[in-house]
Amino acid sequence: MRDVETAVVDLLAELVGIDSVNPGLVPGASGETRIVGHLRKRLAAAGFAVTVVPAFSHDDRPSLVAVPPGPAGWPTIVLNGHLDTVGVAGMPEPFTARIVGDRLVGRGAADMKGGVAAIVTAAERLVAVGAPVRPVLALVADEEDASLGSEAVITALAGLGVRPDACLIAEPTDLALSRSLRGFAVVRVTFTGRAAHSSQAELGVNAVTHLGRLLHAVDDRAGDVRAAGGDLMVTFARGGESAFVVPGHAECLVELRTTPERSSADALAEVRALLRPEWQAEAELVAHRDGWRLDGSGPAAGLAARLGTELGTGPTFDAPYWMEAPLWQGVCPTLVCGPSGGGLHAVDEWVDLRQVRAFATGLVAVLSGWSPVAD
Repeated sequence: MRDVETAVVDLLAELVGIDSVNPGLVPGASGETRIVGHLRKRLAAAGFAVTVVPAFSHDDRPSLVAVPPGPAGWPTIVLNGHLDTVGVAGMPEPFTARIVGDRLVGRGAADMKGGVAAIVTAAERLVAVGAPVRPVLALVADEEDASLGSEAVITALAGLGVRPDACLIAEPTDLALSRSLRGFAVVRVTFTGRAAHSSQAELGVNAVTHLGRLLHAVDDRAGDVRAAGGDLMVTFARGGESAFVVPGHAECLVELRTTPERSSADALAEVRALLRPEWQAEAELVAHRDGWRLDGSGPAAGLAARLGTELGTGPTFDAPYWMEAPLWQGVCPTLVCGPSGGGLHAVDEWVDLRQVRAFATGLVAVLSGWSPVAD
């Protein structure tokens, strides 16, 4: 599959060359419009029926669904990847793809334009050779922030006639199959004190002091949470207005990482259990997403086994961070596997081109004869 190996690297270089920094993370950033336009034109020319799906209440945050030709009764797999990247501060030439040996360097190379290039190239090849499978591409916005893209695309699928048997997310895993990923939750805690002149501190109530006591309580509790496979920490704190004033207000964000077996919504009760009435604190759940575990049987498990055999890997990766697999699992059995490298979210991001080529050709080999019934 020499042509596939060449095509996937060429497409990856094109995608890295397109600025798609997420404006939810970097105000005023380019977003996904240009990269969606580029892929829309390419996939339409390859015979796909392409639909641009805007995010709810965000028309400037497009995603793309590309449905291949072929009978609706053929096995259908969604190949999913995100098009947005994090910011580029400190990178001299973030959108210039540079190949150094077996590495391609540039923003988004590993997270996750390498995976996107591979699933696009594989889908094009499957269509070109008439393989009896429907590789539907779901290339989404905003994974790095609020998952606006996947939420909109998932809602749109039925109207587009897409009823998938499985979904493969090409996030970077070093070609291992993801066995699980942790959920997360963020709880905001606000402390109400009473301001006073610091020379008469007894007339006030120091909200920052109460914040400090929560920090200590979180640290004490964190050991037990970590022992159970999760994590607990304060990631943001502030309070007070100036010197010489007893602070009348303070707040912090408490972050909980959860195992797949634990609901992320438990975070609110977890944090409230640490608060004391005299701290005059209020806690609210700001955001939460549950974890995920690869099915033990069925289409995703079967496809994971076949793909692992082809790539020489297996279900060995337990992601400490969150990915969108739980969202897609609500639609169909889901697996996560993709090429990786190094420097994700850092100034020296790169992807291993050997993994990108192997993943693209491996997908073609496995999906050419794939049947969810057999799995």
